[in-house]
Amino acid sequence: MVPLFIADRDMFADATLLLDHFGPRAGEEARARANAARASDNVLRFCHWRQIERLVGHLETREVEGTVH
Repeated sequence: MVPLFIADRDMFADATLLLDHFGPRAGEEARARANAARASDNVLRFCHWRQIERLVGHLETREVEGTVH
């Protein structure tokens, strides 16, 4: 399991907007945005969109990971 880092609430907002707009292709869109940020040498936005891609993957899965209380 890859640890998921959630920096702030905006990450959830961006992830849900992508899921609402792109559906099952939301992860691909986040990856494309990360690649575009990398191409323009914007490290912060690259890291942001890579984390969004991971978050979308976690939000899409129905499996429980980690400890359940």
